[in-house]
Amino acid sequence: MIRLISSSVAMLLAASVAAAQLTPMTRAQALATALDRGPRLAVAQADTAVAAAQVTAARVHPNPSFSASYSKSVPNYHYSFDIPFDFPTIRQLRINAAKTGLAAANLRYTLARALIALDADTTYTHAAAARERLALSRRTALDADSLLRMVQRRRDAGDASDMDVELARVNAGQQANAAAGDSLELISALLDLQAVLGIRSERVELMAADSLTAPPEAMAPRPVTLNEAAASLSLESATMSARLQHRSIWSTPSISLGFEHGDPDQRGILPTFGLGIGLPFFDRNRGGIAQAEAERARAAAELALAQVEARNQIAHALRERENALARVERDRQVAASANLVAAMSLTAYREGAASLVNVMEATRTAREVLAQFVTDLAAAWIATAELRVLGATAPGDSTRNQGADMRGQIR
Repeated sequence: MIRLISSSVAMLLAASVAAAQLTPMTRAQALATALDRGPRLAVAQADTAVAAAQVTAARVHPNPSFSASYSKSVPNYHYSFDIPFDFPTIRQLRINAAKTGLAAANLRYTLARALIALDADTTYTHAAAARERLALSRRTALDADSLLRMVQRRRDAGDASDMDVELARVNAGQQANAAAGDSLELISALLDLQAVLGIRSERVELMAADSLTAPPEAMAPRPVTLNEAAASLSLESATMSARLQHRSIWSTPSISLGFEHGDPDQRGILPTFGLGIGLPFFDRNRGGIAQAEAERARAAAELALAQVEARNQIAHALRERENALARVERDRQVAASANLVAAMSLTAYREGAASLVNVMEATRTAREVLAQFVTDLAAAWIATAELRVLGATAPGDSTRNQGADMRGQIR
């Protein structure tokens, strides 16, 4: 049935598509374009670059310093090199915290790609559904116009009244208005799709080419979603950062190596050696500790929120898909009966065995049932796409089937 609708819309829109030079785009092309040209991906890439820079900064060794001084007392000339150094445990803790933050950023980048693909997939589904509804409304408008001409001929032949003609004219006008409204809805949906794809244009330049067939099988939700995994790594990184601040009460120690000369009693170069360390008399790193603890508390709250939202999203998506598929099956059966009733009522009207009101009511019911069928089918596609994101595989996961499916969807 939906293939018949697709063929109808192809015939109805062929002229307008050719005139406007619209570019047909498949669902796979839309997803690839959104990931290549979408404006939101750059933000996720920047977050990952920042995390990578933090790892580089954590691995940097502090630079030594050189000082030279002169004094009137002998020896007169003093030169020293101050070489700061990290304690191995503190340095390793700082590097591990940065690496964990980078892993969390990589997961968020993967999640961002999945969400961009979801947005493009959902918007494409809305555009395809709007196209199918426009095909239905235009076909109904053509049928209503044909019915008007039929009633006019019957009135001229004396088999119908002027009231029947006016009633048929009102019905034809209503169906034409419905087709115009659906046409505007299609244009809005296509403009939304272009915005998601990063196409900067004030006019429609593409058309959704794929038809709304049965949605693919849904991916099984993972025990831990990408958002939960990223939040967990962020909490781990924040915990290590807080531990680092607690261990950084004493400032970075340094070794001082140098020499002096200019003492008339001791000729030549006089080597010097020293060890320096800051004394936490006035500040025991209270500011850094307080900030790190606050960030750890925030990361813990974000993890709890991500866990609650993930379970809620999975439950909603599963039930919405099951409900939508059940409605689609019922709509399929009801639509067949509604189309049959509409055809039978029209035949009965031609033979004088049914009234015009019965024909219009049967036609309107058939159109509403088919439109509801398209809406429920789109809802099933959207719920399936949401489950695909919730079942996305984290990088390095051993579940190969899920990982391959996700890579195929978001690359």
